[in-house]
Amino acid sequence: MKILVCGANGQVGSELLGHARDFPIELVATSQRELDISDAEAIQRHVDEQRPDLLINAAAYTAVDKAEQDRERCFRVNRDASGLLADACARAGIPLFHLSTDYVFGGALDRAYRETDPPDPINTYGRSKWEGEQRVRERLEQHLILRIAWVFGPHGNNFVKTIARLAREHDELNIVADQLGSPTPASAIATTLLELASRLAGDGDLAWGTYHYAGAPDCSWHEFARRIVERLEGSAVKLHPIDTATYPTPAARAANTRLDCSRIKETFGIERPDWQSALLEPGLLPASET
Repeated sequence: MKILVCGANGQVGSELLGHARDFPIELVATSQRELDISDAEAIQRHVDEQRPDLLINAAAYTAVDKAEQDRERCFRVNRDASGLLADACARAGIPLFHLSTDYVFGGALDRAYRETDPPDPINTYGRSKWEGEQRVRERLEQHLILRIAWVFGPHGNNFVKTIARLAREHDELNIVADQLGSPTPASAIATTLLELASRLAGDGDLAWGTYHYAGAPDCSWHEFARRIVERLEGSAVKLHPIDTATYPTPAARAANTRLDCSRIKETFGIERPDWQSALLEPGLLPASET
């Protein structure tokens, strides 16, 4: 199977490159520099030249706070480009694996969100990703939308790296404790996508639709930070729990974006990854602190 990956230099895209060798897959990687996914003609040229069996869209505008002032670009990448990729796949007769986010939910529920729960995003980033999902659904029948959450890994910027840096620079840190979610290792997302692609190659079909895939156990940002600090050798930083109102941000944050991942387990037998053990993955934290 030949897969064309968009966003290959991101957190998940980089992990796709690293893990592809473990699967019977030929992976063609493109970064933003090599393929502007907001350019319909460029997308079509790549698809025509490479003739992939599957396209994975791991590209996204993910600067949540910046998106409030950069709405046009955010929607161009997360909504409009998603539709263009779906159009190209439809013309080529190939499926699309598309990554979305827990931020499509507004946090009003007091339980983990299911795929059947109606999205109600409360910030620009979440709205753009939700509308991007809709473009994919409307334009391509053979699609698999994977909603992921609180992604971390050795590539790019993420919460784990930020906490590791701040723990070296400060004696005390205030961390939000009233927002709940599901940290997810980028490596686990990549291997899940590749596993699903391998099944597609073998069976020629999948149970298409939307799935949630996120790490376990669910936690708050404060608990997440505490576990990170525990992995930092010699760190004596003190973590103080605070509420969301104490730490205002340009983009509103939901109190709860936990994802119910029962459907992907029932359909494909795929379990939630353990994010706490993933903190020990090589390259995630500085070598002197693992």
